Amino acid sequence: MAAPEEFALLCLENPLLGPSVSIPTLGATANSRLSPLYQTSKHDAKLLEKYGLKANDAILAEEKHMGLYEDLLNNYNAKLIAGGAAQNTARGAQYILPPSSVLYIGCVGSDKYAATLRAAVDKEGVRAEYRIEASQPTGRCGVIITDHNRSMCTDLAAANHYQLEHLKQPEIWSLVEAAKVYYVGGYHLTVCVPAVLALAEEAAAKSKIFALSLSAPFIPQFFKAPLDQILPYTDFLIGNETEALSYAKSHNLSTTSIPEIAQALADLPKKNGLRPRTVIVTQGTDPTIVSVGGESEVRVFPVREVGKEEINDTNGAGDAFAGGFMAGVVEDKSLETSIDMGQWLASLSIRELGPS
Repeated sequence: MAAPEEFALLCLENPLLGPSVSIPTLGATANSRLSPLYQTSKHDAKLLEKYGLKANDAILAEEKHMGLYEDLLNNYNAKLIAGGAAQNTARGAQYILPPSSVLYIGCVGSDKYAATLRAAVDKEGVRAEYRIEASQPTGRCGVIITDHNRSMCTDLAAANHYQLEHLKQPEIWSLVEAAKVYYVGGYHLTVCVPAVLALAEEAAAKSKIFALSLSAPFIPQFFKAPLDQILPYTDFLIGNETEALSYAKSHNLSTTSIPEIAQALADLPKKNGLRPRTVIVTQGTDPTIVSVGGESEVRVFPVREVGKEEINDTNGAGDAFAGGFMAGVVEDKSLETSIDMGQWLASLSIRELGPS
């Protein structure tokens, strides 16, 4: 099989730098990769409550959350981790693919955190083409890990200022034209829908592959219109069970069955009729559900088992799954092999702190 072309996979979304901290509950031990942390106490366990956060959620920051980031860095020995969902996916795909296979596009500030992000992706072989928004700081995502739950609170900042004009610059658009697979994180539907649509239309016009992640339950809930605008172009849709349920609720599907929701999504109208839409719904430790448009039977893929004592951090497991899966797509692997590649990379990721 021929090696992938240079920068065959192009990823677009919101680059973020994340202070991440692991909070043990009473009776648990501190995460060794953050050691020394601090003594377990009821006060520490109330960090989520202090900022009105849920133990297992992903939200955009409001004014009441803005103190979280410095709080984590100054008082909880948090670890700074290069992130942003699609940037994690890009890093994961590049881990598998040959050198110079993955390109990432997003927007950062002109600050030391942008330099940290670039250094991280450069080290892992991902080519980053950032738009620089000097008036805003680089985006950040506070991640609080309690047991095997993770709460993510994102202040997009510069990431919220991506513009279509950057994508259309000749030196960037030439990379778009050269890529054969596009992957867009659903979080970008909150930022620059015209850029997402430009990639989607390019894929449909030239029969390239366009993949989209649902990213978080609030995307189908509060960004229903842009999601519905992009779905007809989507060849691969990746999400988890809570995101699938959110889609079903926001679109008035009369079911809470994950296989039925996946099938409904797979059978939606599609711009490029040369290939069916494939919908992949991960469910943590439960089997992955896959539905292919036009097929009556939903497929079920058991996950790779990881002992509870080996699980360090589930943050980024979905991004890692997408990275492994998209690497398989780039290499023209079968659906079954691509799913297995995604599950393998996710099983590695949850053993580390952050989307490693």
